[in-house]
Amino acid sequence: MWKWLHQLAKPERLYRLCGRLVPWFALISAALLVVGCIWGFGFAPADYQQGQSYRIMYLHVPAAIWSMGIYGSMAVAAFIGLVWQMKMSDLAAAAMAPVGAVFTFIALVTGSAWGKPMWGTWWVWDARLTSELVLLFLYIGAIALYNAFDDRRLAGRAAGILVLVGVVNLPIIHFSVEWWNTLHQGSTNMQQSIDPSMRTPLRLTIFGFLTLFITLTLMRLRNLILLQEQRRPWVTELANQGRKA
Repeated sequence: MWKWLHQLAKPERLYRLCGRLVPWFALISAALLVVGCIWGFGFAPADYQQGQSYRIMYLHVPAAIWSMGIYGSMAVAAFIGLVWQMKMSDLAAAAMAPVGAVFTFIALVTGSAWGKPMWGTWWVWDARLTSELVLLFLYIGAIALYNAFDDRRLAGRAAGILVLVGVVNLPIIHFSVEWWNTLHQGSTNMQQSIDPSMRTPLRLTIFGFLTLFITLTLMRLRNLILLQEQRRPWVTELANQGRKA
């Protein structure tokens, strides 16, 4: 495993690997999201309590799940970057941050839209909503730190420390509905609580958001690698090949 990680630490190799993976993940993501959204918004039955308003869960739930999942992945990359000084780990975390921020924003906006008919208000300082908002600020803080220093190593180290400190917010988000009396509904057992006609498209959109995250991260990582390695001979050769083509 360590040999494999060190192979990925080579910018040129990682750049080319990302280029090979992007089309596949993009195709899978498009298929999952199209099928899941059409099924969920167009053909799944209405909920017996919430009526049609529950359909926003096909956007809200995947975005909320992966807003935390992406941050956890950033934390792993930041830890590898800080402990083993792998520059590509810092770039991977930097590539994930904007995607995670967008997913968190989607989760907050769709959650507010879902909460309006359920709670009678767009926003409350509920434990789950507030901790999710803190997660958005953590993403924004990490993005700001990545761009605050000209020294890429220092930028990666500063942002990595913030990311690792912010990990404490993830269990707060997850368990907030159990630790405090909140308006947000409690944890749901998808297998037992959701009818299969609603559950299947939800699972499709969850995996669709996951593959979308991977696609966007790989695309951003390729750009960041080119930006960091722009003076290297292999990048110059790549640019010359592009001009000839």
